[in-house]
Amino acid sequence: MYDYGLSVLEQYGLTAGSSGRVRGALLCQTEKGSVIIREFHGSEKKIAMQQTLLLKLKEQGCQVDFFLENQEGSLVSRDKDAIPYTVQNWPEGRECDTKSEADIRKSVKTLAELHKKMQLPVEEDYKGRNLRDEYTRHNQEMKKIRMFIRKKGAENQFEKEYLSSVEWFLEKGEAAVSMLEMTDYQTLREKSLAEGSICHGEYNQHNVLILGRNVSVTNFGHWSFDVQMADLYRFMRKILEKYSWDPRMAEKMLSAYNTVRPISESEWKNLKVRFFYPEKYWKLANYYYTHKKVVVSGKNVEKLHTLIRQKKQWEEFPKQCFGQK
Repeated sequence: MYDYGLSVLEQYGLTAGSSGRVRGALLCQTEKGSVIIREFHGSEKKIAMQQTLLLKLKEQGCQVDFFLENQEGSLVSRDKDAIPYTVQNWPEGRECDTKSEADIRKSVKTLAELHKKMQLPVEEDYKGRNLRDEYTRHNQEMKKIRMFIRKKGAENQFEKEYLSSVEWFLEKGEAAVSMLEMTDYQTLREKSLAEGSICHGEYNQHNVLILGRNVSVTNFGHWSFDVQMADLYRFMRKILEKYSWDPRMAEKMLSAYNTVRPISESEWKNLKVRFFYPEKYWKLANYYYTHKKVVVSGKNVEKLHTLIRQKKQWEEFPKQCFGQK
């Protein structure tokens, strides 16, 4: 029977009293507490840097899911079939409740604390993508998808909705590129890289665990050297999509972050541009194009409907929240 890496615990001197599947991993109760076993697909060089970061944060009082070393001192262990796995400590807690303002504020304040401490000597291989290049590429992809659907003919509801809405969203995407060029994004990015500033890369409610008054942050596997506003934007966007782009909720999150780590004028402008770009729309279109196009899930059609329905609220949001800054 496939053991999902359970047998590698022997290499750590651990045994599992119980175990169960969670989000692409195996959660085990051992004599030394909860650990999570995950199949490893990355670079051993990058995971070593990730461990350096995690141990630095742990030493500074942050609760994070650092890796365990096996009995040979390695962060990666292989089972009898030579499949590589990692083992990490896992805090007992619940995911951030997006319906709880208290949880949301805790999560944002925790992110601000992390950002103050997440710096390492920069490595060229792990720099985040230039935002201007990324937006330009995404815009080209939306045009390519438009051309693809037009050429073959819109057959399903998703394709019809996309063709009827793409011009409006594409206009916003191209405007965001122009806005980036008018701000000092490049200087901000160079400063962030010079300081070795690190982004979590996937800071969302699923990776924030609430443990009473404490908060633990997990799943740093997408970390990179970048402008840290990328993390704040990602978390806020996920929340605001659930709150119909309510500016009051945004103000509460921005205030919570700013009290711990003040947001500079350049970062403020950068956040505004990020919120102006139709990222969720591009993601849905890209998912459609890179997956089976004959059958589009009803869930993705509904997501597209929601984006189109909320487009005016989304368009007004950056103006209401960030003003002319």
